[in-house]
Amino acid sequence: MNFRLKTSSSTGEKILALQTNTGLTWNILARIAIALSLKDPSLPENVTNRGGLEIHRNALTGEMDFVYKTIIKQHSQRNVPEDEYFPDLFNAHLERGMAILDNEYRYAGNFEKLLLSLLEMGGQQDGVSG
Repeated sequence: MNFRLKTSSSTGEKILALQTNTGLTWNILARIAIALSLKDPSLPENVTNRGGLEIHRNALTGEMDFVYKTIIKQHSQRNVPEDEYFPDLFNAHLERGMAILDNEYRYAGNFEKLLLSLLEMGGQQDGVSG
């Protein structure tokens, strides 16, 4: 069982920049990114560049690891073997989600507007705003 993943250099830079700009810790940002990626029904692309941050699995998922694994397996609509789930599929969702989160931050322009945008996105279901 693998307990570490390595992000791409681009994602590593985005995490550190967003951490500085928002004051949120990297693990909170990563969890938000995973949630944003899971909103997209398509499967994310595998990560080929792994020159970024090295992250320990427990720091990301903690006691909720089973929940993350279940949600990611459900999203994939298949049984995902442990060695594929972490780090590969988890990292692919982290990469895609961090790109989405970075774009949202850039569009919002500041932390407060980012939070409002994320809350609005969280309230949307099937393209209908609540």
